[in-house]
Amino acid sequence: MYVKDNMVENPITIGPNASVSEAVDLMSENDLHRLPVVDDSGKLVGLVTESVITSNTPNNASTLSVFELNYLLNKLKISDIMIKDVITIDKDALLEQAATVLRKNDIGCLPVVEDEKLIGIITHNDIFTAFIDLLGYNHDGMRYVINIPEDKIGIMEDISRVLSEEKISISNLAVYNNNRGIEVVVITYGDIDASNKLKQAGYNVTSVIKLSK
Repeated sequence: MYVKDNMVENPITIGPNASVSEAVDLMSENDLHRLPVVDDSGKLVGLVTESVITSNTPNNASTLSVFELNYLLNKLKISDIMIKDVITIDKDALLEQAATVLRKNDIGCLPVVEDEKLIGIITHNDIFTAFIDLLGYNHDGMRYVINIPEDKIGIMEDISRVLSEEKISISNLAVYNNNRGIEVVVITYGDIDASNKLKQAGYNVTSVIKLSK
């Protein structure tokens, strides 16, 4: 999976000369938590987030009048408070790489740039959505968890054979290594429960769930 397949294309942006008040309004109107900052040519020059705005708002804002606070927010420019050293990613990067960069740097989004121009943005939520889609959790079908005590060549082929004999197709497949050993998660199309057939073939089916969108 690639960043380009999961990013938000043509995200809402703001210019460096806009006021902080404009950014607050734009975020509120579009339910956003951050805004990429681009110049007139579309080049990424910064990033402004809710936390950046909050940290640049007077701590005693509660004692200020609405007029005074609005005056300050209108006077303050985005270029005065924006994050300038923005971590970015390429559209052809793997989704796993984007997730690693987000976690390593403890940040919530990555602007996607091409030739210094902003072409998209990918956030934690985009990666979570891709992860859920990859595992097929929101699909219609059956979800099996099969515990494999010992890894050996041909297991996936044999599981596929058992399901194929029941005219069942696999939609998603994942393998986990954990303290329970090796767990194979298989999601199939349709609502036919093949757990008994898998057990008859010698497999330890530890979970069967019918999924629906």
